[in-house]
Amino acid sequence: MNVDLIFKIAAVGIIVAVLNQVLIRAGREEQAMMTTLAGIVVVLMMLITEINNLFETVKSVFGL
Repeated sequence: MNVDLIFKIAAVGIIVAVLNQVLIRAGREEQAMMTTLAGIVVVLMMLITEINNLFETVKSVFGL
């Protein structure tokens, strides 16, 4: 696995956690939830790209 990807996912997690806490303390729970969901979507998009690359490699190895 690409170490850069791990650091990017960790960075997204840290940013989302900080924003979440700031918004909750400001009484904006709904925005905090939306921030968390947006962070999940960003991470999933990054992972989907990597999974697609994995499938393409497997297809090329097996000539599919």
